Amino acid sequence: MAPLRSLDAQGLPDLGESAQAEISPAAERRVGESFMRDMRWRDPAYLDDAEVEDYLNLIGGKLVAASQEVRQNFDFFAVRDTTLNAFAWPGGFIGVHTGLILAARSESELASVLAHEVSHVTQRHIVRMVGKSGQNSLLALAGLVIAVLAARGNSDVAQAAIATSQAAAIQSQLGYTREFEREADRVGLQTLQAAGYDARAMAGFFERLQQSGRLYENNAPSYLRTHPLTTERITDVENRVQALPYRQVPDSVEFHLVRAKLRAQLGTPEEALTDARERLADKVLAPGVAHYGLARALARAKQYAGAEKAITDARRAKLSHPMLESLAGEIRLAQGDATGAIALFAEARKRFPVNRALVYAQVDALSGAGRYQEAADIVGRELSARSSDAQLYRLQARALAGLGKQAAQHRALAEQYALQGNLVAAVEQLQVAQKAGDGDFYENSAIDARMRQLKAQQAEEKKLQRGGP
Repeated sequence: MAPLRSLDAQGLPDLGESAQAEISPAAERRVGESFMRDMRWRDPAYLDDAEVEDYLNLIGGKLVAASQEVRQNFDFFAVRDTTLNAFAWPGGFIGVHTGLILAARSESELASVLAHEVSHVTQRHIVRMVGKSGQNSLLALAGLVIAVLAARGNSDVAQAAIATSQAAAIQSQLGYTREFEREADRVGLQTLQAAGYDARAMAGFFERLQQSGRLYENNAPSYLRTHPLTTERITDVENRVQALPYRQVPDSVEFHLVRAKLRAQLGTPEEALTDARERLADKVLAPGVAHYGLARALARAKQYAGAEKAITDARRAKLSHPMLESLAGEIRLAQGDATGAIALFAEARKRFPVNRALVYAQVDALSGAGRYQEAADIVGRELSARSSDAQLYRLQARALAGLGKQAAQHRALAEQYALQGNLVAAVEQLQVAQKAGDGDFYENSAIDARMRQLKAQQAEEKKLQRGGP
């Protein structure tokens, strides 16, 4: 993990609450947003993959919609880590390790863990843990997030932050209490059932996690260290599902495609290719999905002719999905066929117009081919619907640079950095934009106004760091 800011310099927003005041859901959300920006900007383990993230939010969205106790927005994201873990932050941020996605044997198993984590948030367990520590304050809440980061594993820097902050006082309480775990099981099970998933999957997945804990003894999966499983808990879940009607829930194609994509990134290219070929031969996966996984592995091994054949085979198997079309375009680009890739992306977007990965790929390919105005036009339309998308601002900056619009380019970069939590870099970009000299009256006015906003935000953060009101 890259260095995190120390707890006494978190740069958390001024929430207008005293140190001992009850923490509101809005305050929780802002604390979570601060850490989420920091993670996106600094932590190399954060998986910046639109396809994986959109899939997790698809499942998470179903669960949140089915929950009866949601008081805030939720965001689900992936962490590139082979260990079995998932974790919740204040304000509805749920992180999922790629290892957990791959360990799930069904989509309902994966959803069961997400439902459990969502329940920890809706029942406000994180805030209640801070309250039990006797430090019912925003600083202690931020400290608990640092403790969660440390528990992820291989996080020496986070451990150092704990040692020098108030988080040390609650590090020993990081594992949820039995009461909280049982409540998250009960509420999560209800949410899982209401969202249309197989509720029996929760008990099955938890039982396998417990078995793996016994197998590894002191090196148990990190999920077990922060969410201690007991035979009593598993039995309780099993008893609860007995009263529910049997439901056979098929996995979505996205579940299998995302797992195939993640598997293709494991080990060496040769190992990934061997695994993909074995899965195709075993005929466990649907043919289209198996060929997609093979195409991913072949592309990683730079065997592009074979990858294109696998794409064709996937289409013949009736697989029609934006992830397949995105990969097809990537393979064309890797072979130097930008024109072919752009044509593929354009055709795919007619069928899947709102898919983020296809938008990013299309705009990137257009700019790479020097077709900057087309790229800028597409980004402009997308930003009108998704103005908080940092990736779109990065792509916009690239297109504007190609068009020679320096003021607008650096203004776009400023928005990218601001969304990623790097206010210093954002202000620097706006200063460059002010000096560019090619902006019109409206552009320069917008730059000046945004500069005032960001400087005011910086001043508030410095005030908080000094412990001021």
